[in-house]
Amino acid sequence: MSLTSPPIIQFKSLSLSTPFLHGGASSIIRLPKPFSAAARPPSPPPTFLPVIKAMKFMQGRVTCASHDKTVTVQVVRLAPHPKYKRRVRMKKKYQAHDPLNKFSVGDVVQLEKIRPISKLKTFLAVPVPSRSVPKAKDSESQELGLRLESQQPES
Repeated sequence: MSLTSPPIIQFKSLSLSTPFLHGGASSIIRLPKPFSAAARPPSPPPTFLPVIKAMKFMQGRVTCASHDKTVTVQVVRLAPHPKYKRRVRMKKKYQAHDPLNKFSVGDVVQLEKIRPISKLKTFLAVPVPSRSVPKAKDSESQELGLRLESQQPES
């Protein structure tokens, strides 16, 4: 072939083996459309893994009780610092439902997750039993029927 011939004539002499270059649609196979995630029924969770539930309870201190049927509770948790890896106190305030208006500022309450009541209220404030409840006296000394040395009468 000479260099003076037009470029189209040079390519007509070549034989092409793929039908795609000639525009042949007979060799194209149509694939079915993939199913979307919404159309497919959800697969059941595997039975060998335990079900992981979100945190249902939190404990905090009431910081504001001036609203009707609502208290603001500050929850303090320990979390690692992102850079220094030291545990620091992280504080967050939550709005909680108090249907009877029985909590005042400073009370320790437990927050239970419930259905949303408003835009910010998805917790119910529940009283926490105080830890300063007097414990029953140890009955270890009473088990053997022997008095402790400090309980014996002096003679």
